Amino acid sequence: MAKTNYLLRGVLALAGIAVIGLGLNVGLGGIATLGWQGGTTPFFAVTDPGLFAVRDSHIRFIGGVWLAAGLLLLAGSLALPRLRTALVAVTAMVFVGGLARFSGDLAVLMRPAVTMSLGLELLGFPLLGWWAWRAER
Repeated sequence: MAKTNYLLRGVLALAGIAVIGLGLNVGLGGIATLGWQGGTTPFFAVTDPGLFAVRDSHIRFIGGVWLAAGLLLLAGSLALPRLRTALVAVTAMVFVGGLARFSGDLAVLMRPAVTMSLGLELLGFPLLGWWAWRAER
């Protein structure tokens, strides 16, 4: 295996571990999260507990999907040839998620808390997918 492929596998593993952490934070913490990304100041008030419970459940589901994406990235670091197509698909999905951010408040995209994530979603993950597709061929 070429040296670059060891590097790719390391990057996939690190990306997977980071995404797993984010998925657990939201999947187990819901809208309020577990607070693993910093900040303990309450940022919302529940005015309709029934509706909140439904939306919180949906957010936990999305966190679980993110957790699964992280597990796939981590598995891809171990089984790159077998999971190559799935890795390209998951990196493309992250790119689409980054594009979805543009449907919200555009001013928030310039905040440091978002720009790094957005950069990874729109540039980092597509490059990772391309790298995985080209490696070991």
